[in-house]
Amino acid sequence: MIVIKTNNLSKQFRVYEKPAGLIGSFKSLFNNKFKDIHAVENINLEIHQGEIVGFLGPNGAGKTTTLKMLSGLLFPTNGNATVLGYVPWERPIEFRKAFSLVMGQKSQLWWDLPASDSFELHKEIYKIDPVKFKKNVGELTEIFQVDNLLNKPVRELSLGERMKLELIASLLHDPKLLLLDEPTIGLDVVAQSAMHRCLYEFNQTRKITILLTSHYMRDVETLCSRILVISGGKMVYDGQLQGLKDEFGKEKLIKIQFKNLVPDQVFSKFEQLEITGGIVRLRVSKNDVPSVLAVVSQCEEVLDISIEDPPIEEVIEKLFVSHRSKTL
Repeated sequence: MIVIKTNNLSKQFRVYEKPAGLIGSFKSLFNNKFKDIHAVENINLEIHQGEIVGFLGPNGAGKTTTLKMLSGLLFPTNGNATVLGYVPWERPIEFRKAFSLVMGQKSQLWWDLPASDSFELHKEIYKIDPVKFKKNVGELTEIFQVDNLLNKPVRELSLGERMKLELIASLLHDPKLLLLDEPTIGLDVVAQSAMHRCLYEFNQTRKITILLTSHYMRDVETLCSRILVISGGKMVYDGQLQGLKDEFGKEKLIKIQFKNLVPDQVFSKFEQLEITGGIVRLRVSKNDVPSVLAVVSQCEEVLDISIEDPPIEEVIEKLFVSHRSKTL
């Protein structure tokens, strides 16, 4: 089943430009200047039921604008889309009950009230059956391990605790689609790991479709096998995460640890990232890995060697650079 389908989805904003200074302000009274910004341009995608899809891009690439169109908060300038069989910007009641949008920097919980009161409000807004509501609250608080937080005012919670409760609020009405915009922003490593575990478990048990934007590559590597990459409002990649690594991550990072100092000039023909004491770090192409290992095999007092792929951040950055160079 196709949950999200777009066809040349585009959004353009007209931005007012005012010259600096008092004279510029006076001139703008008689001669306003505007600039058209293409926030999203001709996005075509299909997302199927049960997928967890990462939606990546630099700041200003159009990720949040796309999510707002898919949730019906913004009208597109051109193109069309269907989400769960509905046109999102028509916002019928049935559609609004079928999805949730969680934005890491915006709260849907009442700040001075305990989360349990906000949950009750959600029950009334979405007309959730009381038996079903009680069951969902119990299951979700157990999955997210927040039973002891329900009666504390939201303002007294840590950011990680609040984000867990935000997610619970968004899942109480059993949505079929979850749109997440930077859900782990500001969270520490422990809180991020807990969030990953909970989202994965909920996806597996409820088969909910998740579209996730994030600047934390750990979110994407942990949860998503498929990623969408947007740059300058245009889709530049749609495919498997491993496929992106294969295309733009054709290097390996090698770390070699010696018992004493690194032998002089042994690795001079390879790109050396660091040589500190008995440790050397190299960046080489995949084809050069056997050559490095051959050199290492002739060295004495080698304690350890590790071979890793470059961080996914580097791979994504290479994709952005490649796209920018093609558009210049």
